[in-house]
Amino acid sequence: MAKSKGVIAILTGGGDVPGLNPAIRAITIRALREGYQVIGLRRGWAGISQMVRDKKYDNSNNYSYLSYEDVNRAGRSGGTFLHSSRTRPSHLPRAAVPEHLRSTYNDEINDITPEIIKNLEWLGVDYLIPLGGDDTLSYGVRLYGEGVKVVAIPKTMDNDVPGTDYCIGFSTCVTRTIQMINTLRTSAGSHERLLIVEVFGRYAGFTAMLPTMAGAAHRCVIPEFKFNIDHLTELLISDRAKNPSSYAICLVSEGATFEGMEKMALMDEEKDMFGHPKLGGIGLTVGNLIKEITPKFNNGKRINIIHQNLGYLVRGGDPDAIDSIVPMAFGNLALDLILRGIHGRLVILKNGRYDNAPLDVVTASKKFVNVEKHYNTERLRPKYKSFDFKPLFIMTGSD
Repeated sequence: MAKSKGVIAILTGGGDVPGLNPAIRAITIRALREGYQVIGLRRGWAGISQMVRDKKYDNSNNYSYLSYEDVNRAGRSGGTFLHSSRTRPSHLPRAAVPEHLRSTYNDEINDITPEIIKNLEWLGVDYLIPLGGDDTLSYGVRLYGEGVKVVAIPKTMDNDVPGTDYCIGFSTCVTRTIQMINTLRTSAGSHERLLIVEVFGRYAGFTAMLPTMAGAAHRCVIPEFKFNIDHLTELLISDRAKNPSSYAICLVSEGATFEGMEKMALMDEEKDMFGHPKLGGIGLTVGNLIKEITPKFNNGKRINIIHQNLGYLVRGGDPDAIDSIVPMAFGNLALDLILRGIHGRLVILKNGRYDNAPLDVVTASKKFVNVEKHYNTERLRPKYKSFDFKPLFIMTGSD
């Protein structure tokens, strides 16, 4: 048996999206062909956090060696067969500290990064490839600063990782959103209602903007602009009146707020390890308010609402074509860098070309919809002057 060139570890963190398994497949198959061993770290940063450095201990729930057979079939499916979590080893609550570490780490919040580095060394990991959004990758930046050789891949259906025009999962999210709105519009038209659809987008409104630009909705409200609820209602009633089928559609980003709201709509006050509360309910709130306001702009007559939160329906299931091809390319880009001995990089799509950028771009800035360039605050919908030399998804470039 030929001697291994080294060990590459892969993990997927944060929310699941279609395209993760194709990326894992691409990395693994290419790495095996190049003579590397590949370890799949399970449940994001949780698996490597809970690992026990003892060969007699059963770590099968924390990591496994990947083979061609493991990844080939999974590579055609959605989700991540390595599983995921929102674990943050630098900010681990006492209750989440693994039992075998509690005598050492017993503060309210604990940084177990020294254990993570020892665990990677114990596994013999030469290169680490995390796939995730800015939260998952920000910890990758931390590890790189501690000397771990990291090559990262951007994944998030919100498409808000800085430095890249595209993140795995975004295209499928937009595709599903358009498909489901087209399904819902028949009910909206049949009952002559206003359709209010809540979509993901905590801080960035790309998942509401692109379907609206594609003609799936009349209006959209996004986290980057605090809108006026009366103005939105008036616009939707006007849209409905102009529509032969007497309905209108508005997409509402989960992080959107309107004038008078002090904070985003929350399901509850509990926060994850990255400090994010679970959002949800703004679509229903907006829908209920619009329903009460409609008589003001509709000759005293109330218009009923259809409210739908698309939620996990846009992130489950199989990837579309773009989220099958881009992850394959991203995986191979990561291997290209590793074969050249390069690390501390984020693989990206920029101006229609595959490339790479310094890893710390993830933490150096934030990526939002450029309201001045791309959002009409009067019409509450996307705006554009020219499509010349724009990225594939128009307003998703990382300036």
